[in-house]
Amino acid sequence: MIEEITLHDLDVDKFIADRVSEIQSIVGDGTAINALSGGVDSSVVTMIGHRALGTRLRNIIVENGIMREGEAEQVVGFFRELGVTVEVADAKEEFFAALKGVIDPEEKREAITQTFYKKVFGRMVKESGAKYLLQGTILTDIDETSAGIKRQHNVFAQIGIDPQEAFGYRIIEPLIQLRKAGVRIVGQALGLSPELFARIPFPGPALAARIIGEVTPERVETVRKATVVLEKILKDVNAFQYMAILHDDRVTGMRNGKRDFGMQIEVRCWDSVDARTAKPTRLAYDVLETIAQEMIEQVSGVVSVTYNIATKPPSTLEAV
Repeated sequence: MIEEITLHDLDVDKFIADRVSEIQSIVGDGTAINALSGGVDSSVVTMIGHRALGTRLRNIIVENGIMREGEAEQVVGFFRELGVTVEVADAKEEFFAALKGVIDPEEKREAITQTFYKKVFGRMVKESGAKYLLQGTILTDIDETSAGIKRQHNVFAQIGIDPQEAFGYRIIEPLIQLRKAGVRIVGQALGLSPELFARIPFPGPALAARIIGEVTPERVETVRKATVVLEKILKDVNAFQYMAILHDDRVTGMRNGKRDFGMQIEVRCWDSVDARTAKPTRLAYDVLETIAQEMIEQVSGVVSVTYNIATKPPSTLEAV
């Protein structure tokens, strides 16, 4: 059982020093690869890993085709300003091939997991000679996976999978005792800008976690454009997380006086502390109207926009 470090008990300087020492002890004189997604957790791990290993840490962000608009380039720029070099690995074709025809949510997550860890990073680790992979698993990921709520793509040992045996390398998880609020505090102490440590959470399976049904390049582009609209409108809202979700069913609409059999976007916006429980943010009705109007105008094929008002539980933050 993993011992949680609560906000009350978190000594930030000691936590950072202990994690740096731990990584140095495990990796020794060798090298490691860091899986950077650009989210809060992986960004904090990047800074801890950089402090521990310097140039012996190879930071890689995988362009998997299911990221937000301009995400990879933006993240590379953020870390360049901090003196940390980040490589971009193009693996779009591999991910879309793995997701082709897959509809079941757990099968989608497993396809992403296997492509990410076994194919993409497995190849990189083998080519580089590194024996370790750093990643930003946090305690909430473990809780949800162990409870059977949903399989988080970055959880292995806790459900009986040995990464060394399955993928050929050992995984180091510096943040596994923390929840999101603690991770943000550590990120701030490490010198991350608010653009990184205060970012709204973004899932490891990326936009694939926001598509109900098959994940195709065309459907990803739809939810990507909807995400741009939503994040622009809600950027100043004090919410834990918000997202646009593309539904699988087509719905009947009208456009220019004619029937338009189009797509439905579900908007979710959450108030939460640690993602274990959450309530829908009480957005003003004029904000909801603006979201609907702009999505219908700017995202081709959308004829319906809804707002989720269920709590977690029984709902979850992400749809898939």
